[in-house]
Amino acid sequence: FFFFNDTATTEIYTQAFVGSVRCVQETGINAEYMGILRLPMEQKEEKKEEQKRGFGARGQQRRPQEKREREEEVWIPITKLGRLVKGGLIDSVEELYKFSLAIKEPQIVDYLFMKDKKAGHKEGNVGLKDEVMKIMPVQKQTAAGQRTRFKAVVITGDENGHIGVGVKLAKEVQFAIKGALLVAKLNLVPVRRGYWGAKLGMPHTIAQKVTGKCGSVSVRLIPAPRGTGIVGAPVTKKILQLAGVMDCYTASMGKTRTVENFIKATYDALHRSYKILTPDLWKEWAVPEHPYSKFAEKADELKATFQKEKEAAEARPHTQLLIMNKITQYIHICLLYTSDAADDTPCVDLGGRR
Repeated sequence: FFFFNDTATTEIYTQAFVGSVRCVQETGINAEYMGILRLPMEQKEEKKEEQKRGFGARGQQRRPQEKREREEEVWIPITKLGRLVKGGLIDSVEELYKFSLAIKEPQIVDYLFMKDKKAGHKEGNVGLKDEVMKIMPVQKQTAAGQRTRFKAVVITGDENGHIGVGVKLAKEVQFAIKGALLVAKLNLVPVRRGYWGAKLGMPHTIAQKVTGKCGSVSVRLIPAPRGTGIVGAPVTKKILQLAGVMDCYTASMGKTRTVENFIKATYDALHRSYKILTPDLWKEWAVPEHPYSKFAEKADELKATFQKEKEAAEARPHTQLLIMNKITQYIHICLLYTSDAADDTPCVDLGGRR
């Protein structure tokens, strides 16, 4: 393992390292934690080899670099709804809106939309897309001076009847964008779409005239015939595209230069599309059983299962630290008690203890 000019020193370090590995094996720790025993030199050599693989000789065609799959963080749900979603008992976003279940974890939205995208349940489902609409600095006057932070406004949608808007403040732009995206997923709402004229093909416009308001800005959405497109400002056009509305007339009033209020007014109008009770919804509908009461027993089982996963995930860093401490302790002991002279005396006198 180790190579020095002095043969004796090489043997000392090698024995110490082998002994540390045995010490780790005796503790009964899983083999997946043994990766920390790799030497820095070995890691540097592997990096050099990986860099060489990506570049070919001059004049030859370069090899495409292998795409590394990022290790996704394991989602351990902490809410009852999250446990039911990850357990496979709730498999669509529509069930959440049907029973007015509050979404308190953004991973719930990611999990449901990725599941629908892989299974291909919905026509034209492309998964969630997001767009950064506005980034602006804001200041606060304090005794020490001015404190500057950044505000980000992000919208997200699946282009198939769902839209969300999020706003977040942070000291850095990237954290503001990341936080706004999480808030947008929590604010995801359904958009009711319909037809203008004959009900042929897929819904292409909004079902009825709706108006939304935020601050001094008010936005009115009007159904349009097929092929019209979205007649409106670029901000309104982007939101309606992510919501899955292909044809629509728009009219706005107020200070629309305030982009944040303009976005929120359009979002409020789309949110109101399901609040109007039209005659085709007057008939009586059978009310199904609530998921919390339907899956009460399974929810308790899932809670215990995910609790064990959470404890295991929290114990993993502690286990790695324990291994490193044991290795360091064993190497120190081996080096302290290794003979350094011909009379077989220890390097450090510890009161006669060997």
